[in-house]
Amino acid sequence: MIKQIELVLQPEEAARESDYKIYISRFLGVGESDITSFRLSKRSIDARSRQVKFRLFFDVALGESLPAGESFVRQYTNVSNAKPVIIIGFGPAGMFAALRLIESGFKPIVIERGKDVRSRRRDLAAINKQGFVNEDSNYCFGEGGAGTYSDGKLYTRSGKRGNIQRVLHTFHEFGASENILIDAHPHIGTNKLPGIVTAMREQIESCGGEIHFNTRLEEIIYDHHKIKGVKIKSVDGSNNAISLNAEAVILATGHSARDIFRMLHEQKILIEAKDFALGVRIEHPQNIIDRVQYHCNDRGAYLPPAAYSLTTQAFDRGVYSFCMCPGGIIAPASTAPGELVVNGWSPSRRNNPFANSGMVVSVGTKDFEPFKKSGPLAAMEYQASVEKACYIAGGGELKAPAQRVVDFCEGKASKGIIETSYLPGVSNVMLAEVLPSAVAQALRQGLKDFGKKMQGYYTNEAVLIGTESRTSSPVRIPRDKETCMHSEVAGLFPCAEGAGYAGGIVSAAMDGERCAEAVVLYIEKNF
Repeated sequence: MIKQIELVLQPEEAARESDYKIYISRFLGVGESDITSFRLSKRSIDARSRQVKFRLFFDVALGESLPAGESFVRQYTNVSNAKPVIIIGFGPAGMFAALRLIESGFKPIVIERGKDVRSRRRDLAAINKQGFVNEDSNYCFGEGGAGTYSDGKLYTRSGKRGNIQRVLHTFHEFGASENILIDAHPHIGTNKLPGIVTAMREQIESCGGEIHFNTRLEEIIYDHHKIKGVKIKSVDGSNNAISLNAEAVILATGHSARDIFRMLHEQKILIEAKDFALGVRIEHPQNIIDRVQYHCNDRGAYLPPAAYSLTTQAFDRGVYSFCMCPGGIIAPASTAPGELVVNGWSPSRRNNPFANSGMVVSVGTKDFEPFKKSGPLAAMEYQASVEKACYIAGGGELKAPAQRVVDFCEGKASKGIIETSYLPGVSNVMLAEVLPSAVAQALRQGLKDFGKKMQGYYTNEAVLIGTESRTSSPVRIPRDKETCMHSEVAGLFPCAEGAGYAGGIVSAAMDGERCAEAVVLYIEKNF
């Protein structure tokens, strides 16, 4: 007999894995010897009441063996001499598209403007210590994309877009902890992701796939509304552009490749302005969030650093937390000199003293009106204007404009040294004079609302740091819902975050797989 059961346990009980069989036998009213085998299938934290509990879900076999779980083993083949498919970008979407193409017998040729993970680290150090931004190798561009250095959260609600478990099992296959297969909010950690990303790349290369780092897309070659290939060039300008022929191109550049959006517009490839969200990073001491969420002064040894998710409406705009990082660090995510962008990440243990989250406000067509001459690039130019204003307000060298939460809401200047995890440092600034007025107005009301929902959240111990502006792409590249192909250019497959069809590591990975599968169908049908 196979049973599925749920156990609700105290944190210290949930930590004693060696006692799980005892708990199960008591719950079912059977002897321990009657339990042939069991498997933990899901784990979550329930902090709704004052006593925080763990909810553990088990598959239990009585007198027989547990059936094997669904298999996600990938079958890789050598594709050195197979038909090529070009992938632009080597973030989660590009990586998973490449793996899926190999499984299908096609050769992925990946073009990545940034560097490999190991080389990329030096450029990240230069951003943090010197305020120097390499436009091709930074927190957004390079092997693994923005996902490699943005926490590694794997939680998504995008189940209809693909197989979430397949993506999670793939990360586990390449080195992620088995915990990601059972946790309700799985998380890898920025410190773990570089090794996983490297292992994925080595698998792709061992099968005959190609990855060209430090190489930028210069032009999409198409004729009579059909893809013919691409022109590419080294980022250091040491060679002339060369052409690569292909029948299909997966465009997975990420949400920050502004030069690509401009190139598409200049090449008369249809793109559209898209609504997004913009605001700040908010940072609290982690123990404040722990106290609020766990209803105690000390979370103890058995509870992880607490997280939160908040949303409200203010002045007809959505205001919400985004990419919350318990025990995390705020990092400079700028992709060009003269702009200030921040993001957050956490190591696998989430053991830093601060908790940070994006705190953003929805923006749309009426906000982009001053930039309407830019046509489909209006939202992008609006985004860039705020980032430039924040850079100037911070005083240069990637120092970020910052203000304490209550001071911001009450229109007071913050005094004294503001402690924060942001390494380049901060400057005390009146953020309402830097952010768009409509964003600042909604943000003030939203923060007050959140203070009522979470007692202790609204405090001057928390600081706001500008600007969190890369929540999603400000451009959508239109594609057919069924074929995933550009609405006007056959063989061009806009993919994931940069095209406006994903938001986060897992949804981007699933969209990469989906586009790869669509490419296979397109080529097999037409060539």
